[in-house]
Amino acid sequence: MLGKTANGLFWMSRYLERAENTVRLIETGQRIALTRSGASDDDWTSVLQTAGALGAYKEAHDEVTRDQAIDWMLRAGDNPSSVLSTIKTARQNARTVRTAITGEVWEATNAIYMYACDTLRRKVGERDLQEVLGHVRRRTALVRGVTHGTMLRNDIYDFARLGTFLERADNTARILDVKYYVLLPSVRAVGSAIDNVQWETILRSVSAQGGFRMEYGNATEPRDIAHFLILDRRMPRSLAFCIGKICDNLGYLAASYGTQPTSLQRAIKMQQKKLSGDMDAIFDSGLHEFIQDFLSDLADLGGQIQTDYRFVE
Repeated sequence: MLGKTANGLFWMSRYLERAENTVRLIETGQRIALTRSGASDDDWTSVLQTAGALGAYKEAHDEVTRDQAIDWMLRAGDNPSSVLSTIKTARQNARTVRTAITGEVWEATNAIYMYACDTLRRKVGERDLQEVLGHVRRRTALVRGVTHGTMLRNDIYDFARLGTFLERADNTARILDVKYYVLLPSVRAVGSAIDNVQWETILRSVSAQGGFRMEYGNATEPRDIAHFLILDRRMPRSLAFCIGKICDNLGYLAASYGTQPTSLQRAIKMQQKKLSGDMDAIFDSGLHEFIQDFLSDLADLGGQIQTDYRFVE
């Protein structure tokens, strides 16, 4: 019974976070494209690639265009990671564990499902796009808020939080990779006005602009921004913050069950080996290479959690 409940809460939270993160990737692609001279529809190939959706997209479409890419990521029924698909799957998982969540969590999850089904049943026009993206972000935040504010702090809550922070860490890493590896126009642009504007866009895409200003003022040095989003444990979407929370919740589960699961050991290793150094070492080894290695380890960690607690998607 625990495996089924844990599975439902884990994936409910993960899919809701994925819906919000896909919205953030769309917004990031739009904003960064505006800073590029000679930007074209091909720029969206980079966004699809970062979202892990390029292969499936190309099976459905002959070419990449801005409108088709956004529609694919937002509402395509044959894209299991589209915003509409992930919200539907999150609600389905919530329904299977209805007795394990509070009424407020169910109502908030059902509300975003109803909004998505109504709004995304047709293609979203350019005039309405920003409003729709904003609504999805706010409504997923509401589900997280009522989860945090009404759920008993037990193993069920821990599995929900694990799903959230695994998905969030994955998203922050991918958004960083969009900027640094794929969308930067050329090596000559590093340190230029375009480079700085793009880094500023990355901060906005993960709701980190205000926090960064409090810490660093008006300067937008790429190294400071990368440090903030990778190593700063106070920033709620940084890699270090997310892995720290994963370690905490796995630790709570280990204490509850009297075990020391492999997933906890892997999370601690990621924290110590990858997120306890400095940005000089990360930049010297290559930011893209660091991110790809991190994403691989994160995927392995997610699989190990499912193995340790005997549930699968």
